[in-house]
Amino acid sequence: MSVNKHIIIGNLGKDPEIKTLENGTKLANFSVATTDAYTDKEGNKVTNTEWHNVVLWKKLADVAEMFLVKGSQVYVEGKSKTRSWDDKDGNKKYMTELHGERLQMLGKREVEDKPTPHIVDTTDDEKDDLPF
Repeated sequence: MSVNKHIIIGNLGKDPEIKTLENGTKLANFSVATTDAYTDKEGNKVTNTEWHNVVLWKKLADVAEMFLVKGSQVYVEGKSKTRSWDDKDGNKKYMTELHGERLQMLGKREVEDKPTPHIVDTTDDEKDDLPF
């Protein structure tokens, strides 16, 4: 048995980039920063920030488009997927992304006085029609 489940809580580094594929499927891409802090032996506070690439599909992409902005605090739960491609020089490049299945907006920030939904979950949706 194996498990591929990841959870992150952090802040968006930029507004979501929204794309609509030829078949009408919507996707959202954005980065989320998570920060760990600790005190070293000398008593200095040390912070480490990790950036996570997040991809949301369909309903979650709609929610991202309507409600998420740079700085929004989010909880994202999903699976990691790594894709590869060859760059213009023929070098193999890799990117690991968190494909979100559950999204919860945290904090009190609202966009354009719209109510912010609490939790959006697509784990029960059929995923077989994704374009990959």
